[in-house]
Amino acid sequence: MPNAAQAYARTSQATAPPREIEAQALLKAARQLQEIQTNWTGPDKSMHKALLFNRRLWSIFMSAAAVDENPHPVEVRQNIANIGLFVMQQTVDMQMSPDPAKLKSLIDINCNIAAGLAGRT
Repeated sequence: MPNAAQAYARTSQATAPPREIEAQALLKAARQLQEIQTNWTGPDKSMHKALLFNRRLWSIFMSAAAVDENPHPVEVRQNIANIGLFVMQQTVDMQMSPDPAKLKSLIDINCNIAAGLAGRT
C-alpha cells in the first residue's frame, strides 16, 4: 500500500494540482465500476479488480484524512473518513453478495466527490 500512496504523491506533484488528480482517480474508479454494472455477467476477475482499485483509492483518502498535518478542518476529515468507511462496507457487501445494483452507491459517491473537487458541484 505505501507504494501506491508514494506513486500517487509523485504523480500529483509532477502533473496537476492534487484536487484534479484526486478527481480523475475517482472518475477512473467510477468508470471501472460502471463498466462492471453495465456489462454484468456475474462476479468475475474484472469486478474484483475494479473493487480493489476503488478500495485502495479510498484507503489513500482515509489515510490522508487521518494525518495530523492534513490542512483540512477536522469536520471535513471526519466526513472523508465516514464516507471511506461506508465505501469499505459496501465493497465487502458486494464481494460477499454480488449484485450490480449495489455498485450504484459507489459510482455515485465517486462521481459526486470528483465533481466537488473539480468545482462542478
